[in-house]
Amino acid sequence: MEPNALKFFKTALETPSASGYEHPVQQLVRDYTAEFADQIDTDVHGNVIAVKNPGAPLRVMLAGHCDQIGLIVQHIDDDGFLYIQPIGGWDPMMLIGQRMSVWTAAGPILGVIGKKPIHLLTEEDRKKVPKIKELWLDIGAADKEEAEKIVRIGDCVTVELMYNETRNNRAVSPAMDDKAGMWVVIEALRRADKKKLNCSLYAVSTVQEEVGLRGARTSSFGIDPHVGVAVDVTHATDCPTIEKKEEGDVKLGKGPVIYRGPNMNHKVVQRLIQAADDNKIPYQLAAEGRATGTDANAIQINRSGVAAGLVSVPNRYMHSPVEMISLEDIDKAADLLARFAEGLDADAEFTPI
Repeated sequence: MEPNALKFFKTALETPSASGYEHPVQQLVRDYTAEFADQIDTDVHGNVIAVKNPGAPLRVMLAGHCDQIGLIVQHIDDDGFLYIQPIGGWDPMMLIGQRMSVWTAAGPILGVIGKKPIHLLTEEDRKKVPKIKELWLDIGAADKEEAEKIVRIGDCVTVELMYNETRNNRAVSPAMDDKAGMWVVIEALRRADKKKLNCSLYAVSTVQEEVGLRGARTSSFGIDPHVGVAVDVTHATDCPTIEKKEEGDVKLGKGPVIYRGPNMNHKVVQRLIQAADDNKIPYQLAAEGRATGTDANAIQINRSGVAAGLVSVPNRYMHSPVEMISLEDIDKAADLLARFAEGLDADAEFTPI
């Protein structure tokens, strides 16, 4: 992986982008793609759309969502404690004891989510699973008046953002879901050789996926692609407690995952597999028997229908502060999509007949 590409990935992971509050990371995307895209647009929804070879009749869309799950300030009590609502799907147990950032107009404010100490818990308390509405965020304010001087209702909150690498070329950070996928589609656009492209190649950093696949719906309507491939994360099953019989056999470091099932066009899937085989790119197969909870869902049913595909990055501990992926997997995924796009003929046909 080239140093600048890795730097872009790290910086994106350390930049806040709760659903509906993606503008800081989208500025990074615009700055990075300015070096190689022929055209860059931002729509009114906030999706950033970078294009190579615009104007070609065949339109191919690669989509990775840049938003992450977060929280939003709902109430400030008389003692200056903040109460929050979730943005996206949280397990409340993941939040207890975490260092948090409240993203105010003046910049990030450190806070912590506390809990009654174990010494003071009754036997009944110890059996309870907390709800998010029962958690509070402590920013160290003396009272409501002080808290309201720096925090406003509606400010977004994330866990403290960070990036760390572990053994075997693995990386840990919040928001691997789905800045890993966003990085893949942007990097695939950079790596695609314009001289080999017979299509207009769109790489879209979509917004608000975590609250209903919203950015993929609006951006695909605007682009009206013939082919659309979403890149998201999927559950790695090579760790304790995950059942392979239910979730498939998906390992970190064994390559991107190509999905099969009714949400995916069979000809797109076959071309992805062929591109991997022809270029000796390792990959894994997975199946999903219904519409996926990814941008591929929204893309497939855009307008009169799109030939959709889904490529996923194996991810351990999804929707937690310690999501883990393999840097090798995202690197290979970017190569796969670049080669897939280069291999499409201008008259490629995807109607399932």
